[in-house]
Amino acid sequence: MSKSISYSDAGVSIDAANAAKERIKRLAQETFNSRTLSEIGSFGGMFDAAFPDMRSPTLVASADGVGTKLKIAFLTDTHNTIGLDLVNHCTNDILVQGARPLFFLDYIATGKLAPDVVASVVEGLARGCRENSCVLLGGETAEMPGFYAEGEYDLAGFIVGIVDRDKIIDGKRIEAGDCLLALPSSGLHTNGYSLARKLLFEIANYDADTHLDELGATVSEILLAPHKSYLPALAPLFDANIIRGLAHITGGGLLENIPRILPAGTGVEIKRGAWTVPPIFNLLQRIGNVSETEMYRTFNLGLGMIIICRQEDKAAITERIGKAGEECYEVGRVVEGTGEVLLV
Repeated sequence: MSKSISYSDAGVSIDAANAAKERIKRLAQETFNSRTLSEIGSFGGMFDAAFPDMRSPTLVASADGVGTKLKIAFLTDTHNTIGLDLVNHCTNDILVQGARPLFFLDYIATGKLAPDVVASVVEGLARGCRENSCVLLGGETAEMPGFYAEGEYDLAGFIVGIVDRDKIIDGKRIEAGDCLLALPSSGLHTNGYSLARKLLFEIANYDADTHLDELGATVSEILLAPHKSYLPALAPLFDANIIRGLAHITGGGLLENIPRILPAGTGVEIKRGAWTVPPIFNLLQRIGNVSETEMYRTFNLGLGMIIICRQEDKAAITERIGKAGEECYEVGRVVEGTGEVLLV
């Protein structure tokens, strides 16, 4: 009589999945609020979408991942911050249009499910949701034998936020003469890691635990610094209607993200030296003799969010951001142009 073949013989453990789901459920429930109408484990997540305090509530949604920053998580066996990176990244993406986050969904896929690793990832997701007043409404954990390298996984996130239509920030009011303000990043955030890994691990031959005296930290500590959320700094400004445009500086750096919000007939000048570039970027440029243009279009160079406003509003914005405990730099201005970013 032939052996009875089970799902586990094909590499999928239903028991491991169930164990992970129980831990995920407890972590997600810590993010629930009065608008949460479903439990983790439902086929769909339900959320109360009645907003009587808004004249015309508009949903804003975004999806993203964390790129090859995951490779650093695998290398160091550190999985409880990568979810925080993802939530903060997605939160910033919808902040650009003036939206506050409502709920978040995640997707984790791996070759062989390790409940402790998945729980650590969700720990970071739950932390990010709590810190951004966002519900971790649901998600998917997929075990796909033979699809991913051993010990590796992929992670994606999906966020939904809300803004009153009259308060949407769309960049249409931007005009020549406007001011560029910038909020500092906490490091590389979640972009440029393919180049950073090549420079640090292949060209410089550093290890993850190599201590870099000029940075005062190890390579892994620098590369795993969490992606910052700008919700606390920006949300208090939304009702004042004094922000004309926002640009989240992610993949593509300053050169490719700022043009995404510029109306026709405008460009931007960014002043070199208007902020202190964190030493990690100077180190990366030196290791690989990377050109200035390549640095500006690959990394954030210490600026995580760009604010465009009228010159007469910059003092009020800077003051309010300071009260939120955040720094703010004036880094340039809007000029007449065709969407280009010029370094001056």
